[in-house]
Amino acid sequence: MRRTTSRLLRGIALLSALAMGATACGGSDDDSSGQKDVSAGDIQAALEKGGSVTVWAWEPTLKTVAADFQKKYPKVKINLVGERSGDKHYTALSNAISAEKGVPDVAQVEYFAMSQYALTKGLSDVAPFGADKLKAKYTPGPWNAVSEDKAVYGLPMDSGPMALFYNKKVFDKYKVAVPTTWDEYVDAARKLHKADPKVFIAADAGDAGLTTSLLWQAGSRPYKVDGTKVKIDFADANAKKYTDTWQKLIDEKLVAPINGWTDDWYKGLGDGTLATLPSGAWMPANFETGVKNASGDWRAAPMPAWTKGDKASTENGGSALTLPALGKNKELAYAFVEYANSGDGVATRIKEGAFPATTAELQDNAFLNKEFEYFGGQKANEIFAESAANVASDWSYLPFQQYANSIFNDTVGKAYISNTKLSAGLKSWQDASIKYGKEQGFTVE
Repeated sequence: MRRTTSRLLRGIALLSALAMGATACGGSDDDSSGQKDVSAGDIQAALEKGGSVTVWAWEPTLKTVAADFQKKYPKVKINLVGERSGDKHYTALSNAISAEKGVPDVAQVEYFAMSQYALTKGLSDVAPFGADKLKAKYTPGPWNAVSEDKAVYGLPMDSGPMALFYNKKVFDKYKVAVPTTWDEYVDAARKLHKADPKVFIAADAGDAGLTTSLLWQAGSRPYKVDGTKVKIDFADANAKKYTDTWQKLIDEKLVAPINGWTDDWYKGLGDGTLATLPSGAWMPANFETGVKNASGDWRAAPMPAWTKGDKASTENGGSALTLPALGKNKELAYAFVEYANSGDGVATRIKEGAFPATTAELQDNAFLNKEFEYFGGQKANEIFAESAANVASDWSYLPFQQYANSIFNDTVGKAYISNTKLSAGLKSWQDASIKYGKEQGFTVE
């Protein structure tokens, strides 16, 4: 990640305040990466000496991982703080960094937010600890999200290669074929809704994550980032594939105006009124706990293609474990991160339902042959693993993606509640993002 001006750093800190309610903080031009190479011997010595590591992470499988790590290294205490997620998590993290007090030794950071914290020098470069030698262990999408040039700002914890989850019971009842292209998806939506007006192909009230994932799959690359130089362009031909297709679903009222993770959303997934859910490979555990009554009804299929025969896939979600620059006990912190995301902790997390970002596990026969009782005995991991292998690694998020996502409903979201077209909504999102980036000191075009 290239050096930045103090004006830019102050701007990104202000971004945190605007987008998450955090207190703004200043920055400097000093290179805070100055981490010397840390040998395996240094890390082992730290483990033998012992100490405490504070971890801020909401991922539930880390509870078992932390317990196992402490059994292996009894002189180390892992203090896991896991009650916050989403904006509350980032608000607390930004506030701690701003105050230079109470910063955790390890923090979970989603891929879309990585560049913001890295650019403001809020994260340690863990390449000197040996993280740069682990590249081959991970699938391209997650690794691309945590690395920049020779720097590595965390180790991927999970990934979200997308699949199309569909209610087989509903599709069978109305004799509708499972779509393999997005054109077929629109056709299936029409047939299902005609057969039963209560049935919608999916829920979508406007979601920044889903939109960027579908643009990614379509081959659009709206964001180009080179240090402090940013280009934003939603007007390419591949973006038009998405807007043309999704506009039909909106205009014909084929998607239910329901927000994800709400009671109505869970109800629709359970009673068959929502027929599909394009989502990440981390979704099965949420089906099992949140939609228990529909066990056996649902299946997973590859994401519909934008062009017939094209296997291009995309990511949705996923996060890394990072070492905040102001955290302490770096050797112990890194040892825990590597254990959790590259070592024995990976198998533990998979056993408890996490979807890995590591290639070895994605190619393991036991993993691929796992039968999901919820999905009628389907070996769904085969579909997820193939999706992961077909994710293009050249996607970039904005260094202020959190802010951009926060204004999505004020721009693109209008297409769902007014006569605004998706293409116009994307243009509005683009203009607002460009304006904001310039205000923060970026060179934006």
